[in-house]
Amino acid sequence: MEDFIEEIDEIGQNESDERDIARKLFAGACDFVLGVADLSQLPESNLSEVAFIGRSNVGKSSLINALTGRKGLAHTSNTPGRTQQLNFFNLGGKIHIVDLPGYGYAKVSKSHVQAWTKLMKNYLRGRPNLRRVFLLIDSRHGLKASDLEMMDMLNKAAVNYCIVLTKCDQQKREQLVQTKETTELTLKKHTAAQPHVCQTSALKKFGLDELHIQILHQI
Repeated sequence: MEDFIEEIDEIGQNESDERDIARKLFAGACDFVLGVADLSQLPESNLSEVAFIGRSNVGKSSLINALTGRKGLAHTSNTPGRTQQLNFFNLGGKIHIVDLPGYGYAKVSKSHVQAWTKLMKNYLRGRPNLRRVFLLIDSRHGLKASDLEMMDMLNKAAVNYCIVLTKCDQQKREQLVQTKETTELTLKKHTAAQPHVCQTSALKKFGLDELHIQILHQI
């Protein structure tokens, strides 16, 4: 681990080198560790963690699969609310990627939604080795009230987060530019947010290098 971190430090601001290191990392092993349904089940905090969160059906699992170059690492489904626990993946023994339950609409009971929402929020508020949260927003719909509520919670918990627009290939360029600009304007009011909005498409595989480098920097 120390050798790997030294390699990152040595490359400085050379973005090309960073991209190469990140690609090698994500081309390597990435394994499912466990699914957590209760905070008592959380793995030891000996690795940094980055978490992915968003409204139900925002394309979270698809993006994680695209980032790691694996079709079935994170389970994808057309049914909102399929992810109902905190799913941990070990990326090359260097960092944990955490797939969190979607918030908002889900075809399950209200009690189930409340239970995993509480679990998710308690994790986000209290995990000391959580380095960054990637808050996914469907580019076709932009920020919704539930997203703003999540952003406020992350601000209060002082959890660093980055907005990631998903499914950008399904949005017209002019509308995508407007959504990005509107979102970045909103971010100025949120102290824990990164000022820049990432644009991605799991299907077309664009925007992945930027996320690779961001995750690399959290190790």
